[in-house]
Amino acid sequence: MDNKPNYKALLPIGVFLVLYLGLGILFEYVLKISMGFYNIPIVVIFLIALLVACLQNPKVKLDEKFDFMAKGVGDKNIVIMILIFMVAGVFVGVVGRSSAESVAYFMLSFIPPQFAVLVLFVVSAFVSLAMGTSVGTITLISPIAVAVAASSGFTVPVCLGAVVGGSMFGDNLSFISDTTIAACNGQGCQMKDKFKANFWIALPAAIVTMIIITIISLNVEVGEPIIGDYNLLKILPYILVLIGGIIGINVFVVLLIGIVSGTIIMLATGSTAPTALLSSMDAGVSGMFETTIVAILVAAICALIENYGGFAALLSLIKKLFKGKKGGQLGMGLLVGAMDIATANNTVAIVMANPIAKEMAQDYGISPKKAASILDTFSCVFQGIIPYGAQMLVALSVAQGLGHNVSAFQVIPNLIYPFMLLLSSLVFIFLVKEKSEN
Repeated sequence: MDNKPNYKALLPIGVFLVLYLGLGILFEYVLKISMGFYNIPIVVIFLIALLVACLQNPKVKLDEKFDFMAKGVGDKNIVIMILIFMVAGVFVGVVGRSSAESVAYFMLSFIPPQFAVLVLFVVSAFVSLAMGTSVGTITLISPIAVAVAASSGFTVPVCLGAVVGGSMFGDNLSFISDTTIAACNGQGCQMKDKFKANFWIALPAAIVTMIIITIISLNVEVGEPIIGDYNLLKILPYILVLIGGIIGINVFVVLLIGIVSGTIIMLATGSTAPTALLSSMDAGVSGMFETTIVAILVAAICALIENYGGFAALLSLIKKLFKGKKGGQLGMGLLVGAMDIATANNTVAIVMANPIAKEMAQDYGISPKKAASILDTFSCVFQGIIPYGAQMLVALSVAQGLGHNVSAFQVIPNLIYPFMLLLSSLVFIFLVKEKSEN
């Protein structure tokens, strides 16, 4: 491994960012292609970046480069991450859409319509926390949010902002979120430890968000929201997964409990046929394929960059800009934030930032659980705000499909939670005295 700083080794990252961000802007804002950023074949872009990395440093033989890549891809944390992605996909496939809708309609059935937006935030937070996917939660809850807006007196941007914000809360904390999996395995910490470190940052942000939503709601004249059918039994798998994760049961065991309980409930209630359930499992796993391939390619690219001295160069630059432990934490957060702005994908941003952040954590004396928490939190902050992220685009496409033309810049001022999460993160970095960490 070349420990000398070598900024040229960072070229593959630059190639990826230029191609991905450039094509995304072209598709989304010049050619006006719906969800343009998500029409870009991200795997192909990463393959091009990997080719660039392989062509660099001609003094190193190709076989040696394959050895570097194999060690990076075969890292224990990468293998565990991929397996968790697959099992989490099965769980999401089993519980399906009806379970999430049951949570939402149950709460809307007994809470006064004045607090319908608050309910949307809480429900989105719970569903995302249990399902581990903000995009999936937004897909499920956004139609309910539009229906609530149509009948209650709240505007569509306000309702969508609550759904997106709540979804990012769950995405940040969930034990089966791909961001949590990527951050914990990349930094080598237990999920329950990261959850505890993260919880005390996310909870104040969520509480302040709920207070602000309540104050706004009290000044709106409302009608009666639309209420659909619900089945409380379908919520049970979510609760079991949540409890199991919090008390520290192995993530594979937790997911297996969720899959088995979900399977029994879905079949017993007649919500799905056995063949359809198997198809849903397959669809859930398939939904993780791109994330898995990206993790593999990023591991290979990062292994080459590290061996060429690229990470040493980046660390050297960060050390010049950010001094001390608190500065290191901010630098780590801005690093993953910049990756997220460029890729519009918080999981990819974490996977790309992981190896650099791990070295930063060692150099700045930041514990693995704190490093994982910072990566996950800051990536969720930026992902929740950018107008071209999947979360925003899915929410807008649902609204447009239901006859409401809403722009991202109408929703962004209503994204209270991501802004509060950023504020809470900065407070905990700079103002809250840390306890001694092991």
